[in-house]
Amino acid sequence: MTPMSSIQISPTGIRIEKPDEKKLADLGVKDWPIWTKEPSGFDWYYEEVEICYILEGEATIETKNGNVQIGPGDLVTFPNGLDCVWKINKTIRKHYTFE
Repeated sequence: MTPMSSIQISPTGIRIEKPDEKKLADLGVKDWPIWTKEPSGFDWYYEEVEICYILEGEATIETKNGNVQIGPGDLVTFPNGLDCVWKINKTIRKHYTFE
């Protein structure tokens, strides 16, 4: 039996889960493009839903409703309309797609 992924939805509306290999395969994550960014900070507004899988690095996403920490192994869903600040603490490498 494959363990189910754990899911956390913060007050920010950002959904973070620790998916199993089956879920990653079902989503086709390995076929998604890869984005890399060095430690920095920047404002970002999500005009559509983004789903990303963190390969390496750490970041804090700051919103008006609180902050979330993301890191390796996290499957993160950012909702449409989210206004936030990315604070990348360790260089981020992530697969990503938009819905």
